[in-house]
Amino acid sequence: MGKIVLKDIEPKEIIKGYHGRFIHMDTYTLGFWEVEAGAEIPIHSHVHEQTTQVIEGEFQMTVDGKTEIYTPGMIVKIPSHAPHGGKAITNCKLSDVFCPAREDYK
Repeated sequence: MGKIVLKDIEPKEIIKGYHGRFIHMDTYTLGFWEVEAGAEIPIHSHVHEQTTQVIEGEFQMTVDGKTEIYTPGMIVKIPSHAPHGGKAITNCKLSDVFCPAREDYK
């Protein structure tokens, strides 16, 4: 269906310090985040399966009570309904895949 230029997508601040650009398909959503150092997303869960990849920076993620630091090239898998949350150790760039699509991010 054509080319998408990320910088042309208006970012949304979903939670303080988390600025996302989203591409919505019928069955999944891609998210591209710029996260400010120190910004936290509280422990939460949702129906969506999710993968998060660190593109730049260091990001601390807790999934099902286990906390790890993720760096560029690392991916965390988050099952449906798994409690998870995170904190940017440094300024970060992250990419997410959510399945099914995130209607709440449209």
